[in-house]
Amino acid sequence: MTSILSAIDYPTFKTKKLKVFIKRDDLIHPIISGNKWRKLKHNLLQAKAENKNTIISFGGAFSNHIHALAYACKVNNLSCIGIIRGEQEYQNNFTLSWARHWGMQLKFVDRKTYKLRSDANYLKDLQQQYPHAMIVPEGGSNALALEGVGDVITELAEQAEYDYLLTPVGSGGTLAGLIKADNNKHKILGIAVLKQQGYLTDEVNALLGKDQGIFDNWQILNDFHCGGYGKYKTADANRILEFINSTGIPFEPVYSGKMILALLDLIAQNYFSEDSTIVLLHTGGIQGLGGMAERGLIDPSLWPVPEGVTDNT
Repeated sequence: MTSILSAIDYPTFKTKKLKVFIKRDDLIHPIISGNKWRKLKHNLLQAKAENKNTIISFGGAFSNHIHALAYACKVNNLSCIGIIRGEQEYQNNFTLSWARHWGMQLKFVDRKTYKLRSDANYLKDLQQQYPHAMIVPEGGSNALALEGVGDVITELAEQAEYDYLLTPVGSGGTLAGLIKADNNKHKILGIAVLKQQGYLTDEVNALLGKDQGIFDNWQILNDFHCGGYGKYKTADANRILEFINSTGIPFEPVYSGKMILALLDLIAQNYFSEDSTIVLLHTGGIQGLGGMAERGLIDPSLWPVPEGVTDNT
């Protein structure tokens, strides 16, 4: 499934003589949108090839990954279990209500247990407990995910010539998939959405594995997280909202919105030379606005908040 590439008409871009396009992966699917569709595609195919009947994965109480996985498993006739960081009280929030609506079984764990999500012994015990299940990492980021994300590069080759490709980075899977598929043909910039000291670089290199030394065309920019994961100031939100209202493209302030802020700041710093062509990858995540509105973190009249669970969905 190919997503469209659209030119963005914005005054600053014209002033700086830049061409900016956006790859609308948020429109791939109304529910399994953005990078989640890309990352889950081959994981689900592999699960079926191995005759697995269940997918187990991990996420926070407002996780885009958990939300998408629940629906993906429903339409693929697979059972699914979400191991959720947090308390049972979260089960009725916007994201997890949808996950339960689509049939996901939720298992809540404390932060200490959740930190074991990549521990080999913990995963071995979990696999023994559920022998017919396939375990997918947090965010869906594994070797199988890279292949699906790589389709973005294949599609872009047919859609435009460009110099830079920008993407928000949370777990590293999307960035790693882009790097591997691009094979040093373009400059790829990952915008870190959380505070970290080399953590994401290590995660990307781990996903690239033995190939990591081959690629030198990428960089993670760490100065645009707005204070940390899920954090931002009112001024940041207002800048994102202004961009939404100007372009008509929906964003949220946790992932894709921070990419927009980074782009605008980089342009103001003359990071890009005149006549450069920049592609932004919209990685979805709009469902997250539902939980933010629910918690009073945003004004739902200003943001493109999706609808909640209905009986006929």
